[in-house]
Amino acid sequence: MNSKISFDHLNKKQKEAVFNTTGPSVILAGAGSGKTRVLINKVVNLVVNHKTDTSLILMITFTNKAAAEMKERIYRVGAYGNTPVHSVAPVYLKLGYVGTFHSFCALALRRDGHHLGIDRNFVIYNDDDQSDLIKAILKKLESKKFTPSYFQNRISSAKNQLISPDRYLEVFSDYGASLAAEVYGKYQKELDKNQAIDFDDLIMKTCELFTKHSQVLEKYQDKYQFILVDEFQDTNYAQYVLTRLMGAKYRNVTVVGDFSQSIYSWRGADIRNLEKFSSDFPETKVFNLEQNYRSTQNILNFAYEVISKNQTHPILQLFTENNEGEEVCFCQMANEEEEAMFVANEIEKLNKDDDYKQFAVLYRTNAQSRAIEEAFLHCGIPYTLIGGTRFYERKEIKDILSYLRLLINPEDTVAADRIKKLGKGRWNKFRGFYDSVKDKIEDKNTPEIIELLFLETGYLELYNPAHEDDFMRLENIKELKSVAFSYPKLIEFLEQVALVESEYSEGEKRGKNKEGVRLMTLHQAKGLEFPYVFIVGVEEGILPHSRSAADVFQLEEERRLFYVGITRAREKLYITYAKRRFIFGRRNEAMKSRFIGGEDEDTERSSWY
Repeated sequence: MNSKISFDHLNKKQKEAVFNTTGPSVILAGAGSGKTRVLINKVVNLVVNHKTDTSLILMITFTNKAAAEMKERIYRVGAYGNTPVHSVAPVYLKLGYVGTFHSFCALALRRDGHHLGIDRNFVIYNDDDQSDLIKAILKKLESKKFTPSYFQNRISSAKNQLISPDRYLEVFSDYGASLAAEVYGKYQKELDKNQAIDFDDLIMKTCELFTKHSQVLEKYQDKYQFILVDEFQDTNYAQYVLTRLMGAKYRNVTVVGDFSQSIYSWRGADIRNLEKFSSDFPETKVFNLEQNYRSTQNILNFAYEVISKNQTHPILQLFTENNEGEEVCFCQMANEEEEAMFVANEIEKLNKDDDYKQFAVLYRTNAQSRAIEEAFLHCGIPYTLIGGTRFYERKEIKDILSYLRLLINPEDTVAADRIKKLGKGRWNKFRGFYDSVKDKIEDKNTPEIIELLFLETGYLELYNPAHEDDFMRLENIKELKSVAFSYPKLIEFLEQVALVESEYSEGEKRGKNKEGVRLMTLHQAKGLEFPYVFIVGVEEGILPHSRSAADVFQLEEERRLFYVGITRAREKLYITYAKRRFIFGRRNEAMKSRFIGGEDEDTERSSWY
C-alpha cells in the first residue's frame, strides 16, 4: 500500500507553504484562498511523508468549534487523501494538541501551575463571576464612580498586555487609572484567595510560568516541537509572547493569517505581532496565498481597490479562475427607509429558488438593523440575526419600553418587575417622575417623554460610552428615538413596536425565520460567505465610524472591516448609502463613505443606480 499522500490538489503557492516543514514561516492567506486546507495538508505532510511523531505537533485555533473541525479534516485527509492510506488513519486522532490558546493554557496550569502556587483544582471565573467579585470590592470601597464592567474591561486589557497590578500605574496615568489599579490589586488577591483564575489569567499565568521556570518551558518546548497558529492577525500581545516562548527552541513555528482582515483591536488584537514575529524569528519564510476560490474577479478587484489604501500591513492582490462576474452595484438612496425597501425588493427579484439563506445584509452598527428588520417584516421576508438580538429584544430597548409602558399603564406588572431589577433607587426615581407627568402625557410627544425619562431616572448612567459594548447600547437607544420621531403619540409608538414584534413572532411560529436572510454586523460576518451580499449605510460617520475617522490606525481598521464585508460575496455585491439618514435620533445630511469615493478618495465607479 502506498504510504505517501499526493498534494496535486493544491496550487503552486499552497504546495510551497505545505512543503516547507522546518523553520519559522508566515503564511499570508487572502480571503477565500484555502488557508485551512493548507494548514491541514501541512500537518498531513509532516506526519505521513516526513514521519513526524504526531505527539510533537501543537495546533492553536481561536474557537473550540474551529479546533474540532480541524481535527476532523486532518483525519479525513490523512485517512483518504488522494489514495487510500487507511493504515495511518488512527494517528490523526492523537495529535499532540489541537485547541485554543485558552484551553492549552488551562491544561498547562493544571499540570504545572503549582510552581506558581496555583492549585491544580483551580476554578475559572466567567464574566458573571468576575462582575460579582468586582461589585463586592466596589461596595467595600464605597465607590460608585464607575460600573463593574468598566473595571472588568480595564483589568482584561491589562492582562492581555501582561501588566500586573503592581505595574499598572507605571503604564497607565489617565483619569480613573489610580482607582482601576486599586480595584485590580484587590480583585487579584480575591481570586488567589478563592483558588480561582479568570479567562485572561489562563494566558497571563502560563506566560509567567514559562518565564519564571525555564525547566517547565523547556519541557513544553520538547513536547511540542512543531507549532501552527491559525488566525494570527487576531492574536493579542500575551498570545504572541506565549507563541514566541513555545517556539524559541526548535523554531518550527508556522503562523497563518490575513492582516487585511485584522478587525479586533478593540479586543486587544495587535496587528504589530507580524512585525514582532519577523524580528524574533529573522529567518522566517513568507508565503503569499493570493488565489481566491470564492468570489468573482470584479468583487476581488473592488476589494483590492479598497484595501490597497492601507499602509500598515501587507496587502495581497487576490485573483481567481472564477468568471469575471457582474460589476459591483453602488446604490444611492434618499433615506434609510428607501434603502431598506430597495434591499427587500432586490432580494425578492433575485430569489428565484425560494432560498433566502443565499442573502446576507451587513452593516457597521447593530442599530442599523432596525430599518432593515421592519422593511423585511413589511414585505414578508423571513430573516434571522446572526450573533445578535432583534432590535426590540435588546436589553436596553426592552428597559426603555418597559418604562414607557408603565407611563401608559402603571398596572403593568411585567414592565414594573423589569424596572425594579434595575435597582431600588432607579425605581423610586421613576415613581417620582410618573407622579409628575401622569397628567401631562397627552401634552408631550414621544421623543420629549423619552428625554425626560432619561433625565429623571438617570437610566443612561448605566452605560459608559468609552466601552465598546456600552457604546453600541447607547447607539441602539438613539435609534429607538429615531422611531419615536415617526410616532409622536406615545400610545401609537408602543402599538407600532408591538405590531412589529407580533409580525416577527408569526414568522417564528411558521419556522420561516430560520431559513431567512442573514442579518449581521460586519464583525460578525468574518469567516462566512454568501452568493449575494448587501453592505448598507456605507457613509461617513457610519463606515468609517465617527469614532475612528480621525485616527489613522483606527481608520485603517475600518477599511479592513469593509474589506471583510466585500470578500464575503461570491457572486454579487451591493453597496448602498443614503443622501439623508435618520439615525441615532437625528436627521442628518449623509455623505457617501471615503471608501467608495466620498470625501478625500474620489475615484471612478460604474453601475450606479
